[in-house]
Amino acid sequence: MSEFNNVTIVKKANVYFDGKVTSRSVIFPDGVKKTLGIMLPGEYEFNTADKEIMEILAGELEVLLPGVARWKKIKGGESFDVPANSIFKLKVTELTDYCCSFIK
Repeated sequence: MSEFNNVTIVKKANVYFDGKVTSRSVIFPDGVKKTLGIMLPGEYEFNTADKEIMEILAGELEVLLPGVARWKKIKGGESFDVPANSIFKLKVTELTDYCCSFIK
């Protein structure tokens, strides 16, 4: 899906890591939430309460998911799932455009 219709966009940005990771929240009529954002090169650690699907629209990074011993390279056009109630790490190697879907 290249665009979202009939959604609410929260104007206030979500800003992390001194502005190196930013996103905007998109709320669908059924209450589903997604974020659209940009990550600058760097290393980051995130935690999540909900399951997430991270879709990389452009750019490249490596992800270290919980319970996995090796980093996995992800590039534009690919995605990865993050389990609920977990911590995951990212090594962003180039400016990365992403869409994160939160699964309740």
